[in-house]
Amino acid sequence: MLPETDSVPAADRSARDYLAEYARHQVRTGRGNSTTTQGAKTFMRQWPHPQDWASQPLAYRLAEGSQTTSFLIFLMVHGWLQPGYDYLVSRKLSSFWREVAVSPLAADMDRFRQGAEAIGFTSIQSLRMASQSVGRLLIETNVSLEQLTLDDFDQLARVCRRRGLETGKGWRHYQGALSGAHRVLFHLGILDAPPPHWQQPKSFAARVVDVHPALQPAFVAYLERKTGTCKPKTVTGMATRLVHFGRFLADHDPDLTSLADLDRQRHIEPYLNAVATAINSKNGEPITTADQARRILTISVFFNDVTEWGWKDAPKRRLIFRTDTPRLPRPLPRYLPVDADRRVGEALARSEFRLAADALLLARACGLRIGELLDLELDCVH
Repeated sequence: MLPETDSVPAADRSARDYLAEYARHQVRTGRGNSTTTQGAKTFMRQWPHPQDWASQPLAYRLAEGSQTTSFLIFLMVHGWLQPGYDYLVSRKLSSFWREVAVSPLAADMDRFRQGAEAIGFTSIQSLRMASQSVGRLLIETNVSLEQLTLDDFDQLARVCRRRGLETGKGWRHYQGALSGAHRVLFHLGILDAPPPHWQQPKSFAARVVDVHPALQPAFVAYLERKTGTCKPKTVTGMATRLVHFGRFLADHDPDLTSLADLDRQRHIEPYLNAVATAINSKNGEPITTADQARRILTISVFFNDVTEWGWKDAPKRRLIFRTDTPRLPRPLPRYLPVDADRRVGEALARSEFRLAADALLLARACGLRIGELLDLELDCVH
């Protein structure tokens, strides 16, 4: 049996305790080298209390050298460091399973994998799902598998979704892992409800969850009102674009609690700038000009509607103008080269389908549009 880790709370430990535990951990696992040992010592000299490191900006945490990766994961799996969900979804935990094998998380991870394989997941699927979902949840919450809740899943999903919007990288692998883990924990009796079917549309309230709580009722009420006059697919598109706007407001001005307090210079113009540089979360490319126009028009219509309806928290003045919408490209139709045009005319002249061929020849000679051509009577051409 492997020796148990000393149960002294993280707050009462010294840098020497962490380094001694890490040295014993390396002996138990038969791993370690002078580089990782020195990396651990350097880290502890700078951060005697590791949890203080977790309060630093994400860019600073991600810049930590590779020589400390093993030591950081060691601290995480022993419950001595909760680095933040933003770090956990941005960093690949390369030595996760090697560190977990002799850590307090081992029993919970084994139980989860056995439960996953019992309901049909393969060994590889359970391995990936465990590290991408439950492993990160247990590290950040520092609780047992039995104590995980749906709120923990929602919080991790929210961070994954936000990362996708900020970086343009998709989060489908995390989304699939969270959904699968949700199903496994339901079958283990830990969660009370199974995950919703992936094709089931979300409620408006669930879709605007990233919007400021004070603005969510207005967004939901507007979308529910539009379901009476617009097709479901149209309202779905509106919801997507309103949520983009709501997330921007939540990040840009967290203190904004009413639409009536929106200001053109302080809120709308920065949003227009953000739309111009927005990234498509599916392919990582800038969104098209047409998509930019749709986002801006949706917000403009939203403001106009709630103002006409007399909502008490409607904007006090017009905020979006016609010139704010980007112009869509209008390419000219491609012309036929002379030799190609000659071949088309000769083919039409030889065609056995005289009615259609003569109609096309007439359109070609007179520059008629298709609609104008179809409106002609059969005996009107001499």
